[in-house]
Amino acid sequence: MDKIKTSPLLPQEFEVEQISDTEANIIVFPFEPGFAVSLAHPLRRFLLSSSVGYAPVAIKIEGARHEFDSVRGMLEDISDFIINMKAIRFKLGEGVTNAEINYSFTGPCEIKGSDLANDEVEVVTPNSFLATLNEDATLNFSIKVYQGIGYVPSEDIRDEVDDEYIALDAYFTPVRKATYEIENVLVEDNPNFEKVVLNIVTDGQISPVDAFKNSLEVMYAQLAVFNSEISIKAPVAIERVDESPELKKLVSNIEDLGLSARSFNCLDRSSIKYIGEIVLMSQNDLKNVKNLGKKSFDEIVEKIEEYGFNVGENLTDELANALKKKIEAE
Repeated sequence: MDKIKTSPLLPQEFEVEQISDTEANIIVFPFEPGFAVSLAHPLRRFLLSSSVGYAPVAIKIEGARHEFDSVRGMLEDISDFIINMKAIRFKLGEGVTNAEINYSFTGPCEIKGSDLANDEVEVVTPNSFLATLNEDATLNFSIKVYQGIGYVPSEDIRDEVDDEYIALDAYFTPVRKATYEIENVLVEDNPNFEKVVLNIVTDGQISPVDAFKNSLEVMYAQLAVFNSEISIKAPVAIERVDESPELKKLVSNIEDLGLSARSFNCLDRSSIKYIGEIVLMSQNDLKNVKNLGKKSFDEIVEKIEEYGFNVGENLTDELANALKKKIEAE
């Protein structure tokens, strides 16, 4: 006779099998029968749709007016040049969300991804081919590289760039493959428990483990709406939390952190007023605050830790709900 349970078994084993810099297996077990796919499938969807990456969104080529033009001395037509450009994967510096980079090449030469790397941008596909120039050719061009998620067609970008630029289809997603397998694993005398093996392959802009962490953050953020709506039916607990010293600290103004003027102004311009708002943010969300550089990010994280909390900390449901209510009421 099976044991009577009042809650499902929680998985306790977590392993990372690093295959290469761009590929890893995430292994989690044991799950109750049928539970593994319920976790693995949405995680795969989040990995493929919400991972943050970089892509060229527009290009300006001296002497070319449109994508069907050509450049004297370059073997490839502009349309082929653009296709090759979209295959090159860029990476901007920490805290940088967009950049315009200028290039100039003189033939004879063969241009590859490695030739586009400089102080402004890193190229994670250095062997990708771009173009071939004859001995009398000069190629001057500029590209706009942006940070984003998913796929954005050129039609949606065209109105956002200057007329001299050719808008490009932007494929931001740095995750090239995300697949999973469900395997059986023995727990005590039951062989029907399950193990998830999630295989993640990226293009090098982000590591597979970081991509996995980011997908978890997005999943938690999407589910957070249920906390504010469903947990309200515990008024007594919320009232007690309202009186807690933790909540009083969380609803303190960000001025209490003693931040530098630059860090404070970045938060203030983004309408972030309370320390609890920062604690509720994921580290990725904090990094994406407009004009917030790495030094400011590190300073804010350090100040929050000195205050007794962490950026992205998992607060109890009662404390998180009370904090959100206090912020909304102010």
